[in-house]
Amino acid sequence: MNQHLSNLIRIGFLLLDLLALNTVYYGCRFFFSNYIPAELNNQYSYLWIWCNFAWIIVSWGNNTYRNSDIFSFEKFSRNTMHAYGYFLALVTLYLFLNKQSDVSRLFFLSMLISFAFGLIVDRIIHLGLYHYFRNKAYITRKVVIIGYNTRAKKLAEYLEQQPIYTEILGFCEDETNIHELTHYPIISDRRNIINYSLKEQVTEIFSTISPEEDKYIYTLMNQADHACIKFRILPDLDHFIRRPVHIEYIDDMPVLSPRHEPLDDVGNRIKKRFFDIVVSSIAIIFILSWLVPILAILIKLESRGPVFFVQKRNGKDGRPFNCLKFRSMTVNRDSDSRQATKNDSRITKMGAFMRKTSLDELPQFFNVLMSDMSVVGPRPHMLKHTEEYSRLINQFMIRHFLKPGITGWAQVNGLRGETKTTEDMANRVKYDIWYLENWSLWLDTRIVFMTVFNVMKGEKNAY
Repeated sequence: MNQHLSNLIRIGFLLLDLLALNTVYYGCRFFFSNYIPAELNNQYSYLWIWCNFAWIIVSWGNNTYRNSDIFSFEKFSRNTMHAYGYFLALVTLYLFLNKQSDVSRLFFLSMLISFAFGLIVDRIIHLGLYHYFRNKAYITRKVVIIGYNTRAKKLAEYLEQQPIYTEILGFCEDETNIHELTHYPIISDRRNIINYSLKEQVTEIFSTISPEEDKYIYTLMNQADHACIKFRILPDLDHFIRRPVHIEYIDDMPVLSPRHEPLDDVGNRIKKRFFDIVVSSIAIIFILSWLVPILAILIKLESRGPVFFVQKRNGKDGRPFNCLKFRSMTVNRDSDSRQATKNDSRITKMGAFMRKTSLDELPQFFNVLMSDMSVVGPRPHMLKHTEEYSRLINQFMIRHFLKPGITGWAQVNGLRGETKTTEDMANRVKYDIWYLENWSLWLDTRIVFMTVFNVMKGEKNAY
């Protein structure tokens, strides 16, 4: 779809939601005006500013208006529900932290509930507009596909699934090359395809045949330009690489990448770092500030040695860093080379409790704040194990494209603790690479909540 139109629609829905928020806010202000003292006007104005700011932040961070979901009512509504949850948390946090706030709780609840209904109305409007416009002539596109091969059939399937209606008029191919029934008509005369396209008001021509295979494609490209018909070529990359690739551009040069990495984007990296700072700061201020002294005393009472266990582990790009943990073992010489195992004699009684409840990992929030780690990411390994597994497992080092995490996609899917076999580690690597290719702020949030749930439930591999 046209990128400018898509961006216009995204901005339009953001403004529509902000309109709903502000309408609800001022409606509640008017309804409760007799109960709001004049001296509190500033408090309500600050809340109004914060609400608008919070919705812009959460919708941006959650990619609520992303192009890939904006035309799906189900996905758009799900994204909106997630964003509303974050919005609710931010606004509640504002009232909690702002000790001077005397905002009416009834006003506050009325505004939040009304805004939820306003979002529902906006999504119903979205559904109606989508069905109204999707078949309009100035949005609908008519296409012809040159060639009939595997790529042409896949392209037809993809175009059928586009949110904006696409009418495929047929495949342009010599009938002698067709040996099966086709879903669309066959247009056999390639040399007359431009005249046919003009007659049928075709907007785009897709060619699965490259100019190197047929020089006449160059002629068709020029004719299409003169006829104001967009001409697109689908290259056959099987000659170069036999796996899915991601194509980017440096100016006018196409660059093939073996995978799509959302965190290559600077904006996404800023989002993730902001998430890390917020979560780690909350953990340090509200949990570690009182938990560290308590655990330090208990650790010291049971065994001699430091409170914290500091170990060199591999971080982003394989660079070593000092990973912090509460010491859960007696001081021993094997700590940098030997994994903890079930019923490990080195683990203290207090250490067993901390490992079972994952309390021993909490000091790593300091690593997150110092930017050595992330809240969510592949778990870091000892230097010795990284060296060993990098030789045994294909793609093992890909997981080091990211900062290591306190928790990760592999861990919440049951792959945590001791890796008894090379296959166990290979499965963990697959989950880590999937996370790298599918990162989103919502996925990080989901993993954090899944981690908390698993810790409360108890995990058999936590020892």
